[in-house]
Amino acid sequence: MSLASIWADHRAALNGWLAIPDGFASEIMARQGWDSLTVDLQHGVVDYGAAVRMLTAISTTNVVPIVRVPWVDPGIIMKSLDAGALGVICPMINSVDDAKLFANALRYAPRGGRSYGPIRASLVHGGDYATQANDLVTGFAMIETRQAVAVLDDILAVPGIDAVYIGPNDLALTLGMAPQFDPTHPTMMEAIEHILARAKHHGKRAAIHTGSAGYAKMMVAKGFDLVTVGSDARFIAQGAAEAVAAFRAAG
Repeated sequence: MSLASIWADHRAALNGWLAIPDGFASEIMARQGWDSLTVDLQHGVVDYGAAVRMLTAISTTNVVPIVRVPWVDPGIIMKSLDAGALGVICPMINSVDDAKLFANALRYAPRGGRSYGPIRASLVHGGDYATQANDLVTGFAMIETRQAVAVLDDILAVPGIDAVYIGPNDLALTLGMAPQFDPTHPTMMEAIEHILARAKHHGKRAAIHTGSAGYAKMMVAKGFDLVTVGSDARFIAQGAAEAVAAFRAAG
């Protein structure tokens, strides 16, 4: 399954987030009904070796594997794809040059400059992977700064940028506010709706990071194509806190 096949059914993808560098934890998440799961190499504590084990665990299911890379670095973008990711989320795409560098690393020639060597991708996605890889992969440019919003149309016009992904915490910071999940401040909502509208104008998909199912459903109603709800680490912390609080209250 790919994100394209989910969107072909005219529905939004529900994405989970993986920050715990463990295959078993990833397998547990993969069996909970998500459409896609993202291995976070930017802010989690996951290194490349752990990411491969996590992608291996995800591949025991039909969940679409995505990786958020640490930066606009063609090397790790290509290695993530070679490891089997079908989507790449790239942070801090702030300029046309950033977008071009990212897009070029996503696809093989003649549509890009990705180096050939899909050591695990061809194993899990089929022997004909090379011929279909360019269409299987989805590239998400993270729009999370005032600078990016200012040149958004130029970024969206770059061939190979398939989607935008809104990072609300960094976006809030650059707009002069505290980091926040599920923002409701008019300035933030105006920025979010502007990014969404421009993505749709350019025929691109739009995704956003959220902290709750309710807010995610509201974003889908606005037109977002992929919504992230929580993470493995947050779910463990929340569940443990609730159990401890219930016990303390009962005493």
